[in-house]
Amino acid sequence: MSTETIPTPRADADAPDQPVLEKPTGSRTSAAMWFAVLGGVVLAFLLVFILQNLDRVPVQFLWMETDLPVGVALLGAAIAGGAIVAIAAGARILQLRRRATGWKR
Repeated sequence: MSTETIPTPRADADAPDQPVLEKPTGSRTSAAMWFAVLGGVVLAFLLVFILQNLDRVPVQFLWMETDLPVGVALLGAAIAGGAIVAIAAGARILQLRRRATGWKR
């Protein structure tokens, strides 16, 4: 994903001394921009989902009880699930890093 052009030799015999410049490939900045656009689209769909699901439902967790809109309750559940997955993935990354570097407790 470099933005610099790399000369490659030309196949025809008419101009053997002139290299052909390849089209530059994508950069990290362009990839970040595409992910930002994709994130904006996902957030727009999420906003529409929440606004269409405003019926309030009772939510109970341990000793707490409240009434929340369905969309907000589902969003909270999704965020909690993502946090659990992120913690498990982080623990696995640390485990692999320790094994790769030979770090012992």
